[in-house]
Amino acid sequence: VQLQASGGGLVQAGGSLRLSCAASGFSFSSYGMGWFRQAPGQEREFVAAISWGGGITNYGDSVKGRFTISRQNAKNTVYLQMNSLKPEDTAVYYCAADRNYHSDSVRPRQYDYWGQGTQVTVSS
Repeated sequence: VQLQASGGGLVQAGGSLRLSCAASGFSFSSYGMGWFRQAPGQEREFVAAISWGGGITNYGDSVKGRFTISRQNAKNTVYLQMNSLKPEDTAVYYCAADRNYHSDSVRPRQYDYWGQGTQVTVSS
């Protein structure tokens, strides 16, 4: 199983980034997918999640209205479009897969597979 996150980088406040997570080694289209983030010294925080078919999404309160999660099952890839970025969005962003996804899949322990993370830094 591999989850390869990419697309992170340095951006000014107000800017945008698009993260991608390419999956392999499991039945991607049968799993819900999520994005989490972790800043230094802080707990891993739920960002967004999407159901196996893409019809259900949910977001953390701090990113609602600014971030959008999507997926392309044909490409085994999940995306996170991040707009109106703020310095407090600075963190390592991780993608994860949940075999038993539901709308309450917001806790890291609910996820089965994890990627290695990609750094997002937002300057003020």
